[in-house]
Amino acid sequence: MLVNFLSENKSISYHGCALQFYFFCAFADTESFILAAMAYDRYVAICNPLLYMVVMSRGICIRLIVLSYFGGSVSSLVHTSFAFILKYCDKNVINHFFCDLPPLLKLSCTDTSVNELLLSTYGSSVEIICFIIIVISYFFILLSVLKIRSSSGRKKTFSTCASHLTSVTIYQGTLLFIYSRPSYLYSPNTDKIISVFYTIIIPVLNPLIYSLRNKDVKDAAKKVIRSKIDSS
Repeated sequence: MLVNFLSENKSISYHGCALQFYFFCAFADTESFILAAMAYDRYVAICNPLLYMVVMSRGICIRLIVLSYFGGSVSSLVHTSFAFILKYCDKNVINHFFCDLPPLLKLSCTDTSVNELLLSTYGSSVEIICFIIIVISYFFILLSVLKIRSSSGRKKTFSTCASHLTSVTIYQGTLLFIYSRPSYLYSPNTDKIISVFYTIIIPVLNPLIYSLRNKDVKDAAKKVIRSKIDSS
């Protein structure tokens, strides 16, 4: 996708499109699973701090990562298989920045009802299940935080979740908006703009969002800002 932005030739082969869609879908679903696992990690750290090293051991963390990639790969394989057994006739211009399912279904000259059903049920259920896990985790986190008497303690606890909540809100919000809607509400131009958030903006912001939790990074950022102000 980034290569196409810079090159004059915007074409992509049939197999290249299938490969691009597979990896896009696989990594998108994998990130959803990882965000859900991170929410559970925050729940254990805040609600059961004394058992954290036991519950979230190295082995458990590795299993969660492996299962996230496995779940993303399986989900992507299902959507890719059903998308590329369709017949595509004369139209070959994808009204999107990359090979995504909704614009691909618009190009098919065969019945796409099965694909739309998969997208609205199986595809959406992955995002919804991950979102439910996140909501439940933060519900119990909120209950634990409210039991903390000091305001500074509550603020410190909430600050550990701020970066994760920011990523979840932007990423899950855009995915649920695009893939949980009925097909008749699909708007190519709107979806092209929204897709920029979860394909480019969020990956660019993630290092900044998560590193700002680090006190050393905060202090370094303040020093840079102060030096810029003083020099001006």
